[in-house]
Amino acid sequence: MKIAVASDHAGFKIKENIKKYLADKGCMVEDFGAPGEESFDYPDSAYPAARSIAEGKNDKGVFVCGSGNGVNIVANKVKGIRSALAYNREAAGFAATDTGCQVICFGARFMGMDMIKECIDAWLSAPAATGRHLRRINKINGGER
Repeated sequence: MKIAVASDHAGFKIKENIKKYLADKGCMVEDFGAPGEESFDYPDSAYPAARSIAEGKNDKGVFVCGSGNGVNIVANKVKGIRSALAYNREAAGFAATDTGCQVICFGARFMGMDMIKECIDAWLSAPAATGRHLRRINKINGGER
C-alpha cells in the first residue's frame, strides 16, 4: 500500500514517527509534509498529498497538523477525497467503514503517538464500506458534480 503523509510544522515530529510506523508495517510512504519545525503552512502539504491520492499515485493518506482540523478541511476540498478527523480507535474505524475515507487526520497537539498508532491500525484494518454506507458515499460523491 502506498500512503501519502502530510503535515505542517506542528505535526512534523508526529509525521516523522508515522512514516516510520507505516514503513515498519510494509507500506510505501511518500512525504509531502513540513521539512522541519519551522513555520510551514498546512495547505502547502495537504493539497498536493490529497491530489496524489485523487490521481491514484497513492492509495491513502495520513495527515497531521496542530489540531487536525486544517489538514482535514484541505483534504476534503480535493475532488474525490473523503477525509476524517480521528480522535480514537472507534472514530478511525468508522471513518473507513462508514464513509470510505481515504485520508485520516490527527491533531498533534492533542494526541500521543500510541493513540495515533491505534487509530491508524483501526482505519487500515476496517472493512470497506458496503450496503447503506456505500449508498451514502455515492451521495457524497454525487454532490461534487
